[in-house]
Amino acid sequence: MRTKPFGRTGLFVSELCLGTMTFGGSGGMWGQIGDLQQADAERLVGQAIDAGINFIDTADVYAGGVSEQITGQALKNLKVPRESVVVATKVFGETAPGANTRGLSRNHILDGVKASLKRLQLDHVDLYQVHGFDPATPIEETLRALDQLVRHGHVRYIGVSNWAAWQITKALGISERLGLSRFESLQAYYTVAGRDLEREIVPMLASEGVGLMVWSPLAGGLLSGKYGREQQGEKGSRRTTFDFPPVDRDRAYDCIDAMRPMAEARGVSVAQIALAWLLHQPQVTSVIVGAKRPEQLADNLAATQVGLSADDLLAIDAVSQLPAEYPGWMFERQGEYRRRQLAEAVRSAADKG
Repeated sequence: MRTKPFGRTGLFVSELCLGTMTFGGSGGMWGQIGDLQQADAERLVGQAIDAGINFIDTADVYAGGVSEQITGQALKNLKVPRESVVVATKVFGETAPGANTRGLSRNHILDGVKASLKRLQLDHVDLYQVHGFDPATPIEETLRALDQLVRHGHVRYIGVSNWAAWQITKALGISERLGLSRFESLQAYYTVAGRDLEREIVPMLASEGVGLMVWSPLAGGLLSGKYGREQQGEKGSRRTTFDFPPVDRDRAYDCIDAMRPMAEARGVSVAQIALAWLLHQPQVTSVIVGAKRPEQLADNLAATQVGLSADDLLAIDAVSQLPAEYPGWMFERQGEYRRRQLAEAVRSAADKG
């Protein structure tokens, strides 16, 4: 299991992160996603730690907080040294009835972190992420509250999830101007079948040195290999009970058709090829994998050993690339000469060296 630097920090995290959304569900949406209780969840946590994963992601809204409880108890029962694991959780969603029990106000953030730490049985969270964009709260208020948590030692680093590029950039500018802790990571949806992130967000992350954590890397199970044009998955499987995130099915099936021969040639699963593709993307820091069964997690873990050739990557790119969109196609057209000029200058300097 390789590790990578986390944003612009000195922290290193494993290239796979264990997601705990399948922990604790007992009905409704969370039950459909996963209903693992303590013993089964604990086995997965132990399996992940043994495989070299040092990064675990949860959220205060997963199964109404039960996911955090199970995660914290698992780390305690397994006697995992605190310094050997990076624990991430989130704040934003509704946690109780009332007008002020949701969003990114100072009030909800300060209440939220206390509740999460209690459920996790920890004295600090390594990464505290805002789970969505709050149009009712000024970004500066949110950042000041998060900075307070860092200064008081309740939180080591802060991150963001499901924000647009302009929103993240604005927040980074506010943090720099006011000397506040800055977002070091973005947790976002990104798969071979859903590459929208590459239009604005990926270039922004590279420019600003922000790490990328990928959620739903198999598009809600659609890229698991159980689905295709002639396959709709087993009854009761994730996509048949909870059809999320939205995906262009035709493009996804084209991707599956391209990846299946690669998987067969290597004796691995389609899911491993899809995960390996993400691990080959330079901007990806860590890919979040969740599972309901040990064999599912084992399959995901094995993706770290799958190599893709340049030809494989080109073949996958051909069927998964995004359609041209303005202003991207204008950048491509107008910048061609300057890119060529820059490349020639770099080659010339290398030759002289």
